[in-house]
Amino acid sequence: MRSPLAKVLHPLLGRPMVGWIVAALREAGVDDVIVVVHHQEDAVRAALLQQDPAVRFARQDNPMGTGDALRSALALVPNAGTVLVTAGDTPLLRSADVRRLLDAHEAGGKRVTVASFEVDDPHGYGRIVRGRGIVEQVDCGPAEAAVREVNSGLYAFEAAYLHTALPLLQPHAPKGEYYLTDLAGALDGADSKVESGFPASAFAGVNDRAQLAEARGVLKRRVNRAWAEAGVDFADLDGALVDVTAVLHPGAVVGFGAVIAGSCDIAGTIGPNAVVRDCVVAAGATIHAGSVCDGGRVEEGAVVGPMARLRPGAVIEPNAHIGNFVEVKNTRVRRGAKANHLAYLGDADIGEAANIGAGTITCNYDGYRKHRTFVGAGAFIGSNSALVAPISVGAGAIVGAGSTVTLDVPDDAIAIARGPQKNHEGSARRLRARLAAPERS
Repeated sequence: MRSPLAKVLHPLLGRPMVGWIVAALREAGVDDVIVVVHHQEDAVRAALLQQDPAVRFARQDNPMGTGDALRSALALVPNAGTVLVTAGDTPLLRSADVRRLLDAHEAGGKRVTVASFEVDDPHGYGRIVRGRGIVEQVDCGPAEAAVREVNSGLYAFEAAYLHTALPLLQPHAPKGEYYLTDLAGALDGADSKVESGFPASAFAGVNDRAQLAEARGVLKRRVNRAWAEAGVDFADLDGALVDVTAVLHPGAVVGFGAVIAGSCDIAGTIGPNAVVRDCVVAAGATIHAGSVCDGGRVEEGAVVGPMARLRPGAVIEPNAHIGNFVEVKNTRVRRGAKANHLAYLGDADIGEAANIGAGTITCNYDGYRKHRTFVGAGAFIGSNSALVAPISVGAGAIVGAGSTVTLDVPDDAIAIARGPQKNHEGSARRLRARLAAPERS
């Protein structure tokens, strides 16, 4: 992966790669999931426990192959029942494939059931050779190398068989590794069964960043299609990126190129190329194109953007408007208030139906601490004003354009805090003439 991050922790739509396998197992009805860990085990444990607190872990002290990995978990495996084994780097595994293998195993009455699929180019896969077993690439002769049916890495075992057979596994030269495939025995014999015909795409492994991107594309379409089938309107199923951790509601609209990340709850409209993370967007609310909303709440009928920014703690109440190039941080913009252009509202409370003129900023930071600004209901803040916090502008008050306000403004008062204007008649003409005159040496 050319990355300091463990392979199985690379993120895919808000979930680590290995988390997709755990989720598929749970959806298939697997009630006890054990993850074998070694590399960056603390990080792997933490990520999975955040997703699924019931996951259990076994540590492989000195990795010596897939058989050794399973053996390290044997103490946690019950003595009876079915044990499913799969890899941690196949995030496209589907719950339907897991369920199919489990059903086939339970119906077949064998000690081992192996899922297989066919590929045009089997190089690198273990071959399914009936009557002999699974033959790894390194051990293939010409006849085995031509076999197109390959091992998926998904197995179902009888637990009692594992407790008997795992301690008897023998190491393979030259590395002394123990192969899980040795447990499959002579396939389609008295003790083992091959369940064939699985889709190859479900078992695509991720071993580099290109394969990670390909997997993300497949999962993106799966997630988007599921939401579309549930009533969400997508401009393009391939043109939006929605984390699996987000919740979308019927009637929500997702524009082309939109990104919905983290723990979002979306019932309104997300416009083209908008980025929304950890936000609530109510029904009837709109995030217009190009806006970036991180940790905010946009309530019914409110409008944000285009090209606006909401930062954590922003609450845009019903029918309020936040326009282009307006940034809102830790601020409540109350019902019907408007800041339609080029403003910064930080650590503030903007009253109902107040109007914030273009170029207005709340000066909330003194270099050491943040301070609050309060603007009352129906107040009018003229363009290019600076409200130096802590400060309060009363209900119905007016702040003249270009003012730098440092003192509280009472209800219904007019505050003008700017230098007096002076007009010098004819001065512009005289200045141009002087500037145009040739310089004297």
